[in-house]
Amino acid sequence: MTKLVIRLVINAVALWAAASFIGGIHLSEDIVSVAIVAAIFGLINAVIKPIVKLFSFPFIILTLGIFTIIINALMLLLTDYFTQSLYIESFMSALFGSIVISIVSIVLSAFLDDEA
Repeated sequence: MTKLVIRLVINAVALWAAASFIGGIHLSEDIVSVAIVAAIFGLINAVIKPIVKLFSFPFIILTLGIFTIIINALMLLLTDYFTQSLYIESFMSALFGSIVISIVSIVLSAFLDDEA
């Protein structure tokens, strides 16, 4: 249960960082709204993203994995569609935001103990 909460916090921090660094991404300043957006983003990444990656596997192989960044941007745009607290102006904003979110998530996840 604590690992789930930690993942939620990592998603929230990553989304906040993307909104801070990318001008086309706007995130509510309310902590509860950010937590809800992070939960929805995590749910979309857990349920829909594997299905999209399965069907786009040939493109992922053909582009040596670069297509995964586009999939991440699409998941971010899907989160924008389902929430009121997140607004993304363009696909390019989502693309750069997905890169920031990936970097922040990787850095923060490096501090987690995988066996806990």
